Amino acid sequence: MKILKWIMGIAAVTMLVALGSPKAEAKKALVLYYSQTSNTKAVAQEIAKRLKADIEEIVLVTPYDGDYKATIERSRKEREQGITPAIQPIKAKIKKYDVIFLGYPIWYGTYAPPIATLLDKVDLSGKKIVPFCTFGSGGLESSAAYLAQAQPKAKILDGYGVRAARMDAMPKEVDQFLKASGFLKGKYVKLADFPAQHVVSDEESAIFDAAVGDYPMISAKAMTVASRTIPDGMEYLFTAVDKPRKNDSNLQMRPPVEMKVYVSVLDGKAPVFTKVVR
Repeated sequence: MKILKWIMGIAAVTMLVALGSPKAEAKKALVLYYSQTSNTKAVAQEIAKRLKADIEEIVLVTPYDGDYKATIERSRKEREQGITPAIQPIKAKIKKYDVIFLGYPIWYGTYAPPIATLLDKVDLSGKKIVPFCTFGSGGLESSAAYLAQAQPKAKILDGYGVRAARMDAMPKEVDQFLKASGFLKGKYVKLADFPAQHVVSDEESAIFDAAVGDYPMISAKAMTVASRTIPDGMEYLFTAVDKPRKNDSNLQMRPPVEMKVYVSVLDGKAPVFTKVVR
């Protein structure tokens, strides 16, 4: 632990506390979202509440029914057949809004199918789009790239994403995100950039394993890492590669897949990963 304490001491010097956010944007904003399990709905409501923005839910004509497996099976068939599910007409007049906060759960590494339907029906040219999403492990970055492809004349801004397992942290993170992005006035914590990565130590490897060990969709080995101070703890950015799983002979035939894994260790708390970028 001596090494980590030393790192924390050095990193603490580099964390800057901003005394005020950039000038809040005086733009007309709409929070438009699709939610399957209410997690994305909770984020949408938090954003709308803080911005005093209009809000509307994207509603399917035929909702996904049944349990998790039934929903995944239906969405898989839709993907294979190139079908997007029908949605009810959007009531909001999109033309009167300058900024659209667009929310969705991540399915198959991108936005859920109802968002694809929306993007086929609505022209967002000239709009500023702020994506926000909920996920099991990650998908904000990949979904934002798909948004840019689907609406090339819109401006896709930096977004916010949160794991379903971390919804308790969401309200505070949304507040900081909106202030740092210039949509709200007020104090926020401006973090220093991560320094250059170095080969993981045994201690850092143990932090990585503790953070991802209980998550079944990640089987990876940490190779390099960088760290920085965050409020009440440390944040690590690991570069990791897939490692063989039981009964996965195909993995031996594929080149290792590299991923970025963000891990937070708050004071007195166990390590937890916040997102994965593949």
